[in-house]
Formats: sequence, structure tokens, C-alpha cells
Amino acid sequence: MKSRFLAGPYIAWMAIFTVVPLGMVVYFAFTDNSGAFTFANLTYAWEYWPVLLRSVWYAVAACLICLVVGYPVAYVIAQSTASVQRVLYLLVTLPMCMSFLLRTLAWVALLRDTGLINSFLGLFGIGPAPLIRNSGSVIMGMVYNYLPYMIMPLYTVIAKLDPRLIEAAQDLGCGSFQTFRRVVLPLSVPGIVSGITMVFVPAVSTFYISQKLGGTEDIMIGDIIERQFKGNLNQNLGAAMSLILMVLVFISIGLMNRFTDDEEVATI
Repeated sequence: MKSRFLAGPYIAWMAIFTVVPLGMVVYFAFTDNSGAFTFANLTYAWEYWPVLLRSVWYAVAACLICLVVGYPVAYVIAQSTASVQRVLYLLVTLPMCMSFLLRTLAWVALLRDTGLINSFLGLFGIGPAPLIRNSGSVIMGMVYNYLPYMIMPLYTVIAKLDPRLIEAAQDLGCGSFQTFRRVVLPLSVPGIVSGITMVFVPAVSTFYISQKLGGTEDIMIGDIIERQFKGNLNQNLGAAMSLILMVLVFISIGLMNRFTDDEEVATI
């Protein structure tokens, strides 16, 4: 009884700031401006499926790059001494203390035709190189902003690995690569899954990065949703798109959790 009482504030918080907003999204997605029930919003929202696929593709690409870059970083941090770990972990999380908008605008200043990089290349008679207003700059912006979300869960999992397992693999004749492939990598799968989930969810729904770093062909589903609400064009359509995006995110999280469970069962 006491535990239920202590959980009361958390339940109230979830109801007010999670359940109620989700319910409002569902309500507006299935109603028109007059409040009448309709499926027209969902039908019209599916006409933007190319934009949705582009958003998923960009998010998947950002996840893969974050994994390739973040895994070695997390591994090096986890293998360092305690004092070095604290410093390196602080350096990873330090950019997150800065505003998301400022971090993105900083890349605009670096990549634009008159930015720092092209100005430096101009000293050698090179450029201006097309570093901005393309899909590569959008994905790069995602990687920069969301890379810490990949490193942190990977570091947490790798740091908790039992060193005796690695020593046992080495005693049985495994080299460094075999030890990593057969011991470290399988045991770090939960961190990989958590990192992919934490990067994919904000990346697939982002809108500011694509607006500042992308071109007209790099519009994402988050941009469409923002325009429906910010421009007051069709908030019911925006709610329908948000609902579709939420379902996609929930499915992705469910698949990731199922994959993690299967890995744990296989390990056992």
C-alpha cells in the first residue's frame, strides 16, 4: 500500500504529460475541424510516404554511423582508468549542455559557402565545396547531435563486462579479434540496441537539422508536421502524421526489445 502511495506522483505525472497528450493526438487525428469522426486525415497523411521513407533512411544511416564511431569510443572509455573515464565521459556529454539549436547553427557556420571550412579551402584556391544543403550534411548533423546517445549506453554495458570472461577466452587460445567477436561484442548487444533506439527515435522525427543543413529535397516528416501546426495549416493532418510516426517509433522499440530478449535467451 505504501509503495502505491509513493508511486502516485509518478502516475499523475505520466497521466498529465504523457497519456493526455497522446490521447489528444489520437483525437485530432481522427476528427476534422468540426470535431466529426473521419479517416481522411490518415488517408491524406499517407500521401507523404516518400517523405516518411526518407526520414527513416536518414535516421538509419545516422544510427549506423553513430554505431561505427561510438563503439570504439565507448570501448576506449570503458578500458581506461577510473579517473580517465570520468574526464572522457565528461567530454562526451559536454556538448549536450549546449542548446541543440546552437549546436546545429554552429555547423551552419562551418559548412556554408562562406563558412570557416570553405574559407580555409579558399586560401589554397579550392572551393567552395558543396558541404551544406544536401543529405550528407543532414545526416552529419544528426550524427553530431545524437552521437552521445549511442556512446553512453555502450559505455555502460562494456564497463560492466566481467574481465574474467575476457581472461578465460584468452586462456583458451582466442586472439584479440576472436575475444572481441565471441565475447565482448555479443555481451554488448543490449548497449547496441539501446543506443540504436536512443538515436533512431529523435533522428526520425527531427526537423530543425533538416531545415538548417538540408536542401529542398531533404525535407523530413518532422518538417511537415511542424508546418501543419506552426503555420496553422491543418492541425488535424499534423496530428495524423504524428500518430503514424508514433506507431512507427513504437514498432521500432518493440522490435529492438524483442531482439534484445532473443539475444539474452540465446546467451543463457
